[in-house]
Amino acid sequence: MMYGRLYPVIVCLAAAPALAQDISWSVEDTERCLASAKDPMFETMCIGASADTCMETPGGGTTAGSGYCLEQELLYWDDRLNAAYRDLMDRARASDAENTASGASGPGIAPALQRMQQAWIVFRDAACDFESALWSGGTGAGPALHACLMNRTGQQALALEQGAWLGD
Repeated sequence: MMYGRLYPVIVCLAAAPALAQDISWSVEDTERCLASAKDPMFETMCIGASADTCMETPGGGTTAGSGYCLEQELLYWDDRLNAAYRDLMDRARASDAENTASGASGPGIAPALQRMQQAWIVFRDAACDFESALWSGGTGAGPALHACLMNRTGQQALALEQGAWLGD
C-alpha cells in the first residue's frame, strides 16, 4: 500500500464513526466533475469537490466534520492511487521483460517507478507536515493536513492514471 503517513492519520480518526452518522458523504461530486472534465489537465480541479459538498452538510463545517469529509475523499484518492500504481507497475514490468528479451540494456522501468513513488511519498508527507505546522498546533492543523494529503494524493493518482511514461 502507498499509505506512508496516512496510516496513523486513519487510525487516529477511527473514533469518528459516531460523527460520521450525522455528516453526509458521497463521492458523486468528484466523479461527476471528473466525467465532465474535457481535458486531463483540468481533472485536478475536481480534487476536493466531494469533500467541499460534505463540509456544507450539517456538522460538516466543524473542525471534526471537515476532517472527516477531507479524510473520506483522501481515502477515495488513495484507493485510486494504489490501483493506478499497480496497473502502471504491471505495465512497467511487462515493458522491462520485453526490453530484456530484445537484448536492450539499461535501467529497468519498474524499479525506477518504485523509487519514484517511494520518493514522492516522502515528499508528500514532508510537504503536508509543513502545511500542518503552519497552524502552530491549532485546531486547523488536522484539517490542513488532511486537505494537503488529499490534494497531493489526488494529483499523484491522476498523474499515474494518465500513465504517460509508458507511451499512453
